[in-house]
Amino acid sequence: MLHPVSRPLAAMLLVLASHTHAATSVVLSGVLGSKALLIVDGTAPKAVAAGESHQGVKVLSVTREQAVVEVDGGQQTLRLGETPSRLGRMDPPSSGRRIVLTADSGGHFTGAGSINGKAMRFLVDTGATAVAIGAAEAERMGLDFRNNPPVMMRTANGNAQGWQIKLGSVRIGDVELREVDAIITPTALPYVLLGNSFLTQFQMTRLTDQMVLEKRL
Repeated sequence: MLHPVSRPLAAMLLVLASHTHAATSVVLSGVLGSKALLIVDGTAPKAVAAGESHQGVKVLSVTREQAVVEVDGGQQTLRLGETPSRLGRMDPPSSGRRIVLTADSGGHFTGAGSINGKAMRFLVDTGATAVAIGAAEAERMGLDFRNNPPVMMRTANGNAQGWQIKLGSVRIGDVELREVDAIITPTALPYVLLGNSFLTQFQMTRLTDQMVLEKRL
């Protein structure tokens, strides 16, 4: 169940405060006419024509057995049957186990991080069953979710229909989790809600105006 979000918080703009990047895993799984069938970060295959982009991967050209793509200004040729290629700028290896978040003036615990290498601002929401992202923000990130089966969820405004997906990477500081369940909400959210699909992987401790998350062994 998604925890209610206050009106002042709902009016806040999304702040992009993290500059870390993760490499993107890309597989050419097939060629459909003039379109490349791409699997990006383990998501469902997507047919992408030359000049189009999918989750930050731009297709430059397509032939019968290969495709040339661009990520973060770099180009690479993908060939049918090859193992996944890692494109883009790499984050430092995830080695940390501890996250410290400080409460804002409204008592909300927020922090900067990234999802699939794209900068995000998170709000801890222990009432949310999963990480929750507004549909508009998910589309900006290039997440392919509208073809996924819809699910019903409870929000501050009552029942609503959303989409369930799996995020390749959720990272805060030097702590990263892979394959994290998430819900795409039809309504806009000023933050990405950091729900229990992420939080249950940590031991949570409240210290006055700080929340400490220690990764479980």
